[in-house]
Amino acid sequence: MKNLTDSFVSLGHWPFAGSFGFNTDILATNPINLSVVIGVLIFFGRGVLSDLLDNRKQRILNTIRNSEELRGGAIEQLERARARLRKVETEADQFRVNGYSDIEREKLNLIDSTYKTLEQLENYKNETIQFEQQRTINQVQQRVFQEALQGALGTLNSCLNNELHLRTISANIGMLGAMKEITD
Repeated sequence: MKNLTDSFVSLGHWPFAGSFGFNTDILATNPINLSVVIGVLIFFGRGVLSDLLDNRKQRILNTIRNSEELRGGAIEQLERARARLRKVETEADQFRVNGYSDIEREKLNLIDSTYKTLEQLENYKNETIQFEQQRTINQVQQRVFQEALQGALGTLNSCLNNELHLRTISANIGMLGAMKEITD
């Protein structure tokens, strides 16, 4: 047993020539050993590598499929948006054309109503002028009549004496009496 423990203890003292390790000298390595190692790696690693590549391929295909679906949806949304834009532009053009025609129609209506209002105002003005002229004429006639009446009364009062006055009153009474007899 002592031998066995000595062998473990002295493991650090083994010479390098008899130990297992990698020889980094390419000319000294055996190509067969390398081919065996590479073959083992390919044989055992092929399944794992194939699975990894298949999983990666499926993820890429799924991503492409999803991207195509999203692209198709985006294209549909873009076409709908373009159709809505064309519709809105058409409606805007119609509103613009209708708005311009409505504005022109309202403008013409406003001009017509303004002309009618001006015509009515002109008629009212003429009627007011005629009314004022007639009123002024009536006032002048009344004044002239009053002035004439006062002048006549003044002339009569200055020309009439008591006797002439009594004769005029009795003549008028006689005329009223005659008229009364005729009507009865």
